[in-house]
Amino acid sequence: MTFEQSVEVSASPADLFALTQDYGRRLGWDPFLRSAELVGGAAAPAVGVRAWCVARSGLGMETEYVSYTPPRVAAVRMTRGPWVIGSFAGSWRFTELAPGRTRVGFRYALRARPRWLAWLLTPLLARVFARDTRKRLAALKAAVESGRLAAGKGEVLARR
Repeated sequence: MTFEQSVEVSASPADLFALTQDYGRRLGWDPFLRSAELVGGAAAPAVGVRAWCVARSGLGMETEYVSYTPPRVAAVRMTRGPWVIGSFAGSWRFTELAPGRTRVGFRYALRARPRWLAWLLTPLLARVFARDTRKRLAALKAAVESGRLAAGKGEVLARR
């Protein structure tokens, strides 16, 4: 099942791309995560780099970048995750609408397991992911537009 959520943010695609893909700054705006880090000694995201993220619920997922094209798109696929998620892939897209105005879109595809119950569990997982994605996008917009968190390579101005 695939779904997409998006929001318009007053910042450039380059600045928003840099902010969202900076694991050192991720917890400054992302309310979904308890922790987020690149693994395997990687210093920055790139195709083939893996990341480990743990949700506030305690569930963790390892993803691998399959596309990394600043400032337009970053895409990942799950390499390891919670038992209930059979497959997961996601992309973040940054589209300039006007100077200093960007549409940030998250597109996710997922399938639940076990397979025999996926018909029931997949739509439920998709609803939860869609709700959390809307909250993440709203938090990104609020953090950047309030000035609490500078887009790009700036610093966190105030913690939540």
